[in-house]
Amino acid sequence: MSTAPIPRRTAATLSRLAVATGVAASSVLLLSGTAFAHVTVQPQGEAAKGGYATVNFKVPNERDNASTVKLEVSFPADHPLASAMPQPVPGWKAEVTKSKLDKPLEVHGKQITEAVTKITWTATDSKIAPGEFQQFPVSMGRLPENAEQLVFKALQTYDNKEIVRWIEEPAEGGEQPDSPAPVLKLSAAADDHHGAGSASSGDAAKGEANHGEAKGGDAKDGETKDGETKSSAAADAGDTTARALGIAGILVGAAGLAFGVLTRRRAS
Repeated sequence: MSTAPIPRRTAATLSRLAVATGVAASSVLLLSGTAFAHVTVQPQGEAAKGGYATVNFKVPNERDNASTVKLEVSFPADHPLASAMPQPVPGWKAEVTKSKLDKPLEVHGKQITEAVTKITWTATDSKIAPGEFQQFPVSMGRLPENAEQLVFKALQTYDNKEIVRWIEEPAEGGEQPDSPAPVLKLSAAADDHHGAGSASSGDAAKGEANHGEAKGGDAKDGETKDGETKSSAAADAGDTTARALGIAGILVGAAGLAFGVLTRRRAS
């Protein structure tokens, strides 16, 4: 059985699609490598001005022939933090360094005369091997109220004695430097100055109180809530059915399109 030749116009279109797909895939890989190749810091939840936050220093291994064995993170001197408590990481030893302040800080009505200047993590029986990363959680505060971000300069040491310095501060509106320092963005100040944790605790307390009131209600209230639960379950089932039908419609449409293309080729 002979196969009809593909028209030149169709062949050219397919060629252009293949090239575009390859370029798009290469761009995604390059951008993802650039975005995640350096040491970064991200909050768990929010890092609100004037509050406390838990953040993760994420350290990827960029080398194919060496492992990361040490991380040093310097804390900002222009916005000193009175407290920083690292969470234990298996296979790593954390050391917190503090220094005297020229001007004492006032935290919760108390005078603080020293602040955290550096945290050093040293591998004891663990390493960050090629193709892996490690996160180092830290609880810190009180965060400044008059800053939009905090810059933490970091040094990453490999077991071949190489040291990578992530110390370049990014310029506002400019291009990202080759060795950017980790930057923690601060969100708007919370009313209670304790960050997202206290708000979550308050919401949880309210939820427990409402749950207690529901238990103490009469049978009529219980029937109403059961009805609401059944209605919610029915709505979820309806959404699932709608999604399934939508996916089936897309598949049928794709099959019809493919059949039409084959029919045209045979006619040609």
